[in-house]
Amino acid sequence: MEAVEVRSDTEYAERPLSLVWQGQRYEIAEIISRWRGPGEKGFRVKTVNGLAFELTYHEISDDWHVQSI
Repeated sequence: MEAVEVRSDTEYAERPLSLVWQGQRYEIAEIISRWRGPGEKGFRVKTVNGLAFELTYHEISDDWHVQSI
């Protein structure tokens, strides 16, 4: 199962902290970019061990999509 841990100061899905991908947990070291689309929030992130991922939070279904890049 894919999962994303986030920190939110004002609203949900504000700052991803970690993610689970292929059963492995990865700490996020850096947010490279972020965007907002209709009904979604997206993040391009780099983990502490140098892997890059695209994270998309779908607000209506309240779920995350994690993709290695």
